[in-house]
Amino acid sequence: MPHLKVQPFDRAVIQTKLKNSDIMTSVATSLTSGDMLIAVEHAGEEFLLQLKSDEKAYLLKYDKVTRPLKVNILKEALGMVTEELGLNVLSSNIALSNTKAALSSKYFKKIEDFENMDYPKEKVCVEVGFGSGRHLLYQAQKNPDTLYIGLEIHTPSAQQVLKQIELQGLENIWVVNYDARLFLEMLPANLCTQIFVHFPVPWDKKPQRRVISKSFLEESMRVLEKNGRLELRTDSDNYFWYALETFFSVPKTQLEVRKNEALEVTSKYEARWLRQEKDIYDVYVKCMQESQECKTVIDFNFNTVKYTKSIETRLPKKAIVEEGYFVHFERIFKVTESSLLIKCAFGSFDRPEHKYIFLEEEGCRYFVSPPVKTAVNLQAHLKLIELLMLTEG
Repeated sequence: MPHLKVQPFDRAVIQTKLKNSDIMTSVATSLTSGDMLIAVEHAGEEFLLQLKSDEKAYLLKYDKVTRPLKVNILKEALGMVTEELGLNVLSSNIALSNTKAALSSKYFKKIEDFENMDYPKEKVCVEVGFGSGRHLLYQAQKNPDTLYIGLEIHTPSAQQVLKQIELQGLENIWVVNYDARLFLEMLPANLCTQIFVHFPVPWDKKPQRRVISKSFLEESMRVLEKNGRLELRTDSDNYFWYALETFFSVPKTQLEVRKNEALEVTSKYEARWLRQEKDIYDVYVKCMQESQECKTVIDFNFNTVKYTKSIETRLPKKAIVEEGYFVHFERIFKVTESSLLIKCAFGSFDRPEHKYIFLEEEGCRYFVSPPVKTAVNLQAHLKLIELLMLTEG
């Protein structure tokens, strides 16, 4: 990712340049190290740059938490800040590129997009962990009247499928680079006709990381329309029996089980397993009833939380772990005598949020954007408020 190494300089110059800067808006300094954060606004985006220092060279680079999607915006911002500060560049990789940014296709959707989404097709299907995308692409070609939402946390796989969507001229696939266990919360009730979970990672040594769980089943049944179905396909004996136990743990369910059923399309891994004569199991879970739409109001305001001097020293240094979520104040940066930027991680253990909280005497907010509107993030947010309020005494 873009960065520069520059000759060490008097960092006080940053503060003096802020007033007349075309890009820099504020600067913050870590309370525990010499690291700095430079807040910038460029090309309609607000984000942070990091300045790390040592005796031989300073490193100016992007901040992972707030970075914009388009890499060229980062590169331009780094160049402009370097020029405004008159820095002596020792090395850099900020040459602008004409290539399209990764995951910049119109068929790529961010999790935040689903907070208020219009679906262009009457039928919607979801595939969890599409891998190479063979099944996802095949289904989209076969059923142009259906929208297929593909979920994949492995970014290179998501990039490859986005390329195939354009090469094959498909218009009925959305790709989401996010964890399915949290994504389903973003969908309205009774939306989907099918949810595919094909060959999920068994996670025999870490079963808590499995996609299939009681909560995932409950969310799937909420999202599926009546008579829609959740389809699990696995070559793992352990996963098959685990899934059956999970599916039968709910009060009412209807299952169909098949063994070594041939599909119209197979992945390269499935073809290999078939050659090895491994058993492949299909479990279909039918949605028995229509779900009531229950929209939880999620408010990420901090209400009366404000800056106090005691916050700088009284925040818990270790992660606070609760049932189903955690919160962790990672680092504190001083912006002015009466304002802070607090870097924190919170939410789900498997897909945590990483955010900055901006605290000043007038109030408190997330910088630069609030978390994804999920129930687990709301729980963590309320815990953050509780902890921040405790430090005000």
